[in-house]
Amino acid sequence: MSYPSAQPSQYSVVVLAYDELCTFEFGLAVEVFGLPRPEMGSAWYQFAVAAIDEGPLRAMGGVRVEADGGIELLADADTIVVPGWRGVGTHVPLRLIEALQDASRRGARILSICSGVFVLAAAGLLTNKRATTHWRYTEQLKSMYPKISVVEDVLYVDEGNILTSAGSAAGLDLCLHLIRRDFGAAAANSVARRLVVPSHREGGQAQLLNRPVPLSHESSRISPLLDYIRDHIATAHRTDDLARRAGMSKRTFLRRFEDFTGATPSRWILAERLGRARELLEASEMSIERIAELAGFGSATALRHHFRTRIGTTPLTYRERVAAGQSV
Repeated sequence: MSYPSAQPSQYSVVVLAYDELCTFEFGLAVEVFGLPRPEMGSAWYQFAVAAIDEGPLRAMGGVRVEADGGIELLADADTIVVPGWRGVGTHVPLRLIEALQDASRRGARILSICSGVFVLAAAGLLTNKRATTHWRYTEQLKSMYPKISVVEDVLYVDEGNILTSAGSAAGLDLCLHLIRRDFGAAAANSVARRLVVPSHREGGQAQLLNRPVPLSHESSRISPLLDYIRDHIATAHRTDDLARRAGMSKRTFLRRFEDFTGATPSRWILAERLGRARELLEASEMSIERIAELAGFGSATALRHHFRTRIGTTPLTYRERVAAGQSV
């Protein structure tokens, strides 16, 4: 399968490394942008790691990191990734602030993962813009930077060339979103399959909070059911039928399903249908009516209603923006 090429200005990705580096957030960027992906052809990201501190860099967990170069690499970067910062109130070096400001002025894209948003904020890149971060840090971000419009219950915020993500794993959602912007839905889906994660998650951070870990025997029932629903997304799914397929009473099923997914069956299925509709809008020229049918909405009217309610635009406008390479 071939994928649409990104523009030349989108090839170079540089991720920051520093002393006390957050290894998980750093690893997300390496996994998504730094691994060879021969299935994508020659038009894929060039990747480098830029150290902002003198080495050796001591990362969390006792790992030491050797970078490809220093802060000078940011001068030629087209996309810069700032992993979780080493401390919300920790000083951001002036040389890093100036390098990010220079990069922003020349049009480079700058992404933050989790507490990395505080680096962007310190550089003044989020003034009068929307941004998000981990739910634990939203109040601090509001207090320290009142000119930022902090969006709490989202996985990421796309402001064009400035993008921010919520807690650590939401950084993966943001990275996949960037691939979707650059190469289209098929490429994002391909990378997501290799990562064994959804290519697009609907909803926000609230679905992830205070959720008990499902018991293993319940996971073995719910997980295959989710696969079944995805494979039959166009089918009308009654709660009684789903509970029967999972081998549970209706009451137990509803409770366990929400424990496992963070949503009711109807809301989870709606999110999956919207995700399928988005993929079809991005990767095909099918009519809105046909996409509504394949995604399980039954009618174009229903698809338009849910699309506008959850995504804030119409399916046709969404398709046009994707085709034009605009953020959606």
